[in-house]
Amino acid sequence: MPERKQITGAILAGGMGRRMGGVDKGLVEVAGQPMVAWTLAAFQPQVGTVLINANRSQDAYAAFGLPLVEDQHAGFQGPLAGLHAALSAADTPFVAIVPCDTPRLPTDLVARLASVMESEDSEVATAEAAGRVHTLHGLFRRDLLGDLTRALAAGERKPDAWYATRRWSRVNFDDVASAFDNINTPEQRDALADEIQSKPRTST
Repeated sequence: MPERKQITGAILAGGMGRRMGGVDKGLVEVAGQPMVAWTLAAFQPQVGTVLINANRSQDAYAAFGLPLVEDQHAGFQGPLAGLHAALSAADTPFVAIVPCDTPRLPTDLVARLASVMESEDSEVATAEAAGRVHTLHGLFRRDLLGDLTRALAAGERKPDAWYATRRWSRVNFDDVASAFDNINTPEQRDALADEIQSKPRTST
């Protein structure tokens, strides 16, 4: 199984945040901290190094003291472009990605993905919970970069469509399904803040 030091973690914060009114979702405050800070706290202990994929607000993200990478494809072309940027920047054989708007990540997310990736000899492993595949919570072999570059050049923008062309494992997380609930609206943000403030945060 890949060791932690062999895995670069990438937080995807390069989207347009349309459902949050066009604001940068990673910087939206939840219970006194930017959403990306909650995500980072859960994700960073699981990987060797972390970078942030951001296409705007670079000064704000730089304050976290982590490497920043922008999409190499202009025009907010989606999460595959963010994954491409992460694979391009990483110098480890594996890259794990999570979106910036799921701040309650399982503390064993990467370990469970890596275990199944090894046992099934897959190239891509993503979380699946409550009947839904979470395509942006995944672990990837870095040597997929060339194939992803070609897929993007051919116009592919859907993560699941590209994953389906590779050896892809879906890893069951039904025991912590709520950990993958993302925050897309002000109402969801406020509900999460109420949850955080009403009880101490515990490991999933």
